[in-house]
Amino acid sequence: MSKLKGKVALITGSGRGIGRAIALKLANEGAKVVVNDLDAAPGDAVAAEIVAAGGEAIAVNGSVSETGFADRFVGTAMETFGGLDIIVNNAGYTWDSTIQKMTDEQFQAMLDVHLVAPFRLLRAASEPIRIMAKKEAEAGREVFRKVVNISSIAGLYGNAGQASYSSAKASLIGLTRTLCKEWGRYKVNVNCVAFGLINTRLTQPIEAQQKTIDVAGRDIKVGVQPQMLDAMAKMIPLGRGGTAEEAADAVYLFCSPESNYISGQVIVAGGGLII
Repeated sequence: MSKLKGKVALITGSGRGIGRAIALKLANEGAKVVVNDLDAAPGDAVAAEIVAAGGEAIAVNGSVSETGFADRFVGTAMETFGGLDIIVNNAGYTWDSTIQKMTDEQFQAMLDVHLVAPFRLLRAASEPIRIMAKKEAEAGREVFRKVVNISSIAGLYGNAGQASYSSAKASLIGLTRTLCKEWGRYKVNVNCVAFGLINTRLTQPIEAQQKTIDVAGRDIKVGVQPQMLDAMAKMIPLGRGGTAEEAADAVYLFCSPESNYISGQVIVAGGGLII
């Protein structure tokens, strides 16, 4: 049985890595998916992959930090699929420096993508959710919706070199718990998944030449020193970093009907890592 049959899921940053795995997981469970990626090609490819497998999907690409993106994303979901049931705030990247070297631009960029963008998306979704919840309540129906915000163990415990990223991810937990209290009356479960070490292009081992990603014209260095990855793996009770699919499974837990009476919570998907 497809537990999310008929549900409409909006997933930011779902053209690659963890986001792609979340999109495919929810689609496999029957959800209609609104995909997003900063770059059109990967976003379109994931939507096409879902459709080719017999599902329903559409891509709304572009930066989640752009003015107007949230309204466009929510509007497409409502116009194309006629509903809005699941929101996963997944888009993001890291831009690290120790605090004495960190620029205002770096700090603000992390706040914009990891905190301001989720806030705007949830604000844009608030009126459609209120209207749908009111109609359902008047009809005597209890319909649960889901918000899953993606944080990090850096947001829970801090991480050297990531003052901006850690601050944004910690603030996202505050937003999660506030929305849990504001939206309970609408039957919306608002929860958070904090990832530990998940193996993606952002955490790939740095080789002879460090790789970069292009974010709005900026070349951002990605990857982790191999010795640091080895040290992190030794700290994880399960002995390794997680896969994108395992990360998606953690998000799915909060999207499934089994989480209907769970809200305002943070779970760590980190292989048992406790700092």
